Amino acid sequence: MSNEYPPAPRPSEATDQRTWAMVAHLGGILAYVWVGWAAPLVIWLVHRERGGVAADQARVALNFQLTVLVGLVACQIVRMLPLVGFVGWIAFVGICLISLVLSILAALAVQRGGSYRYPFSLELVR
Repeated sequence: MSNEYPPAPRPSEATDQRTWAMVAHLGGILAYVWVGWAAPLVIWLVHRERGGVAADQARVALNFQLTVLVGLVACQIVRMLPLVGFVGWIAFVGICLISLVLSILAALAVQRGGSYRYPFSLELVR
């Protein structure tokens, strides 16, 4: 009797694509530290020539995270103003929470086999 196990089955291409798309959306969790755009950018650059779900969802996530980044920069500018700096701080926390929640919802939707479009996003990457 042999103690060797058969090789693990290779996940299908569709499962691979969904996993990369999910990781692209989960990159939005890092918006609080200003790098929520990094994961979707890398995944989009790797998968854009191949096409598929990963490239499309990474582009959607990248557009949303760039929109979040613009909002965070605006909040940082407002935070530096005297008398209204607290408004910038509150908006900063709000944008980070919105990014967190929408990124998780998007990742769950993609992992289930669907696609996700954020409720608001600048179309910066096409």
